[in-house]
Amino acid sequence: MSIRQTIGAALLRNLKPGLVLQAFALLILAIYFWVPASQPLFSRVAQWKADYGFAYSFTSTAFFGGLVPFVYLWWSSAFRGRNVLLVAAFYLLFWGTKGMEVDFFYRLQADWFGTGNDWQTLATKVAVDQFLYSAFWAAPSITLLYLWMEMDWSLSRWWQALDRQFLCVKMPTVILSNWLVWIPAVSVVYAMPADLQIPLFNLVLCFWVLMLAVLNRRESATSAS
Repeated sequence: MSIRQTIGAALLRNLKPGLVLQAFALLILAIYFWVPASQPLFSRVAQWKADYGFAYSFTSTAFFGGLVPFVYLWWSSAFRGRNVLLVAAFYLLFWGTKGMEVDFFYRLQADWFGTGNDWQTLATKVAVDQFLYSAFWAAPSITLLYLWMEMDWSLSRWWQALDRQFLCVKMPTVILSNWLVWIPAVSVVYAMPADLQIPLFNLVLCFWVLMLAVLNRRESATSAS
C-alpha cells in the first residue's frame, strides 16, 4: 500500500468517529448557550477550574484522558501480559501532565489573541493550535511516547521502531487524522469561556480516546479471525 493509500485509509477510518465527536462538542456548546437550566452546572465546573487552576487541569485530564480509557482497555484485556500498574501510572501521569500543558497553551492563546469568540479570534487560535502546536509538538510527542509504551519501555526497541515507515507514513497519518477531528473540535473549545475550555477539552478527549480504543479493538478482532 502506498503512502497516499495508507493516509487515505486512515482518514476514511477516522471520518465517522470524527463527525460523531464534533457533533458531541457542538451539542455541549449548544446546551451552554441555549439551555438556561444547564448554567448552574457549567458555573460550578468553571468555578472549580478557576479555584484550582493547573491542579484541576492535571486531575481532570488524568481522569478523562487517562483513567477512563485505561479502565476500558484493561477490561477488554488489551494489557494482557504487561505490567498493568506501570501502564496505569503512564496513562495517569502522561495525560495529567498533558492537561497542564494544554491549559498553559490555552492561557498563552488568551494572552496573545484575547478571549473573544468572534470568528477572527477563533480562526487565529485554531490555526496556531493545529498548524503549529499540534502539528509540531502535541501529535508527534503523543505518538512517540505511546510508541515507547508499546515497546515495553525499551529505548533500544523504541529507537529501532523509528524507521522510515514510522516517520514518513505513521507520523504524517497521525497529524492529518488529528486535523480531521480536532480542527472542528477546538473551534468549539475556543468558543467557550476560558474556564470552561479545559473541561470541554477533557470531555472531547475522553470521547475520542474511547472511540479509538473501540475501533482498534474491532480491527484486532477482525485481524485475528
